Amino acid sequence: MDKKLLDVAIIGGGPAGLNAALVLGRARKKVAVIDAGRPRNAVTREVHGFLTRDGISPSEFRRIAKEEINAYPSVSFVADTAVSIVGSDGRFQIETEQGQTFASKKLLFTVGMKDQPLAVPGLAEVYGKSAFVCPYCDGWELRDQPLVIITKGTELMHFAPLISGWTNRFTVCTNGPDELTDTEREEFQRNQVPLYDSPIRYIASSDGIVRQVILEDGTTVPCTGIFFKPDLVTGSDLPQTIGCEITEWGAIVVDEFGKTNIPGVYSAGDAASRMHQAIAAASMGAFTAAVINGELNTEAWGRNG
Repeated sequence: MDKKLLDVAIIGGGPAGLNAALVLGRARKKVAVIDAGRPRNAVTREVHGFLTRDGISPSEFRRIAKEEINAYPSVSFVADTAVSIVGSDGRFQIETEQGQTFASKKLLFTVGMKDQPLAVPGLAEVYGKSAFVCPYCDGWELRDQPLVIITKGTELMHFAPLISGWTNRFTVCTNGPDELTDTEREEFQRNQVPLYDSPIRYIASSDGIVRQVILEDGTTVPCTGIFFKPDLVTGSDLPQTIGCEITEWGAIVVDEFGKTNIPGVYSAGDAASRMHQAIAAASMGAFTAAVINGELNTEAWGRNG
C-alpha cells in the first residue's frame, strides 16, 4: 500500500473536523486536516454551551484543540483550501488552492456553513457583537433585554417562542411581507409582541452595539440586541461538485452514520445538520470518525483474510 496514502482526509477544521481528527489520531489512522483558517464563528467573541470551554474564544478553542491533537503524530494540519476532488472510495485525490495534492482512502467533509451576504444595511457592523443567530449560544448574555428578531414565515413561528425563554421584551421586524397567516399574526397579538413588516432602512449602532432599527416607513425600534436567521450555504462547493446530495436548506444529506450517498465520503457537523452548536458539531465529528475507523479496520481485516 502507498505509504503516502492517507486513511482519511478531513476537509474543514472546526469543532467537527478537530474532534474527528482526535478520534482518528488515537485510532492510529493517517489523517490530514485541510483548512484555511476562516471559520464562520470568527466574528464571535465567545463559544458557549461547550462543557469545560464555556466562554472561550473561537481562536483559543482551536489552539487548544490542535495542541492536544499534536500528541498523535499520524495527524497533520494543512493550512490550505481543497479545490478539487477526483477518484472513488479507496483512493480519492484532493488538490488544494496552493497546488498541493493528497490521496486518501476516505473523505470527511466538516466544512460547516457560511452566511450569504448580509443584505440589511448596518447588520454586518453588529454581527457577532450584539447581533447573533443562535440564542443557545448568546441568549444568556442578552437576557431580559429589549431585542429585535429579524426573520419571517415558518422560521419566525419557531424562533419567536424560542427567544421568549430569554426575554419577553422583543419586537419582530420581518423586513418585508411577514409570510404569516391571520391566525399566526393573532398569536403575536396575544403575546403582546409588536410585529412590523416594513423593510429595514438600516441598523444604527455604536462600537458594534445596536441602538435602534430604523424602518422604511419611519418606525424606529430601540433595542440592545438582535437575533436573525441568515441564509446559509455549505462552507464548500466540493460536496455538491462530487455528487453529494444536498438538502433544500443547503446541508449535505447523510444517514445516521454520517455517510453521504457517495461511497467512502462522509460529513459531520454544521454542514450535515441544522443543530448549529459547537458541542453538537464536535460530537457528530467524533461519532462519524469512529464509524470511518470501523470501516477502515473492517476493510483491512477482509484483505488479510
